[in-house]
Amino acid sequence: MLNPIVQIDTIKQFETKHKITLPSEYVAFLTILGNGGAGPFYGLEPLENTLFDDLDYLHNDSLLDPSKPFLHTEAWNMEFEPTLSEDENQEENDRQYEEFTDLYFDIEQMNGVIAICNYGCGISLNLVVNGQEYGNIWTDDRGNDGGIYPIVQLGEKGRIHFLEWYELWLDKSITEIKMNLETKKNSKVETKKPWWKVW
Repeated sequence: MLNPIVQIDTIKQFETKHKITLPSEYVAFLTILGNGGAGPFYGLEPLENTLFDDLDYLHNDSLLDPSKPFLHTEAWNMEFEPTLSEDENQEENDRQYEEFTDLYFDIEQMNGVIAICNYGCGISLNLVVNGQEYGNIWTDDRGNDGGIYPIVQLGEKGRIHFLEWYELWLDKSITEIKMNLETKKNSKVETKKPWWKVW
């Protein structure tokens, strides 16, 4: 089920406050269909949650900044490569690791986006609202050392915009429902979990 719609005035206030213009198809979805709810994985986030950088733990002291351009145009990741082994100098190794994590998990890596969907396991799906990738959806998978990359969780091929992505989920969901109904009808065997649930 989708949540009640958002009034256009609320969206305009959001855009003014954060110095952005939301993609028109996303605005149409919020104002005509609903403010989050039914959608891929844990569902679509309501507009009021889209600035939280961690959708598992909504902390007001850790918010995304969509007013600055998104930094990435290609998939990005980093691996920790210490210059010394732990045996040589544990203290220096720890210092280098702290420096690495400060850069890797810097919230500025996700400037220019709003978080529209919680995939689970610390992974968020984000709509780029500022920068070269405007309108495309990107995954923040740094919590699992996967980096930041154009979305692939639904089997997307190349860049994809919000409405295309949502329709892809609907199409896959309808196909699965039909298959499950056919399976029940023919074998009365318990159906498997939804294709999009990975846990």
